[in-house]
Amino acid sequence: MKHVALAACLPILLLAACGRTEPVADMPTQEELAAAANAAAANAIASQQQDDAPESRNYVNVERGFSITLPEGWVMDKGASTADGIVYQDPGAGADVRVFWQKNDGDQTLQQIVESVSNGAEGVDGDFVGDNEYRGTANDGEGNNVAIRLLRQPDGSIVTATFVYPEMLSEQYQGIADRLLTSLRIFAPRDQAEAAAGAPGNAANAVAAP
Repeated sequence: MKHVALAACLPILLLAACGRTEPVADMPTQEELAAAANAAAANAIASQQQDDAPESRNYVNVERGFSITLPEGWVMDKGASTADGIVYQDPGAGADVRVFWQKNDGDQTLQQIVESVSNGAEGVDGDFVGDNEYRGTANDGEGNNVAIRLLRQPDGSIVTATFVYPEMLSEQYQGIADRLLTSLRIFAPRDQAEAAAGAPGNAANAVAAP
């Protein structure tokens, strides 16, 4: 597809420059993070087990800490998907969604990362939701619209979701793109959840002192 260039460049830009239930404005305490990590890990593993069914439209990446619900009937591009994320395509209309995790080596703010993305695309327009979420739109210059959502995880890493579709089919795809990007969630990756679960004071058999 011609529009692959823009969608593919976003994760590359994020990597060179350095996916939530609700916007995060303040960092949680260690106790809150540990409790949330334990609960999220359990829910994510349960969801992943359900995902083994062929009919499932839910994708859960426990290792990287994000999940998303995909449109019915879309198919995975196994050649483009990796351990860090997935690519799904609408087999009939030339639309696709790409959701990938990226390490943020430079610990850049989301504002800095969005600025890097904007330099690589045309007509990028959007809004920040707190300090850790951005939603916007762009055009790839080849007749395709791009809906974008970025989420910054507590450790600074970034989950990027892009939904690309033909501009002439905007009426058909805008609602689908909004629902799909809204379904993107982030949670504590497996290693952080396990570390929190094994931290002193968090053992399941701990007994309070009298």
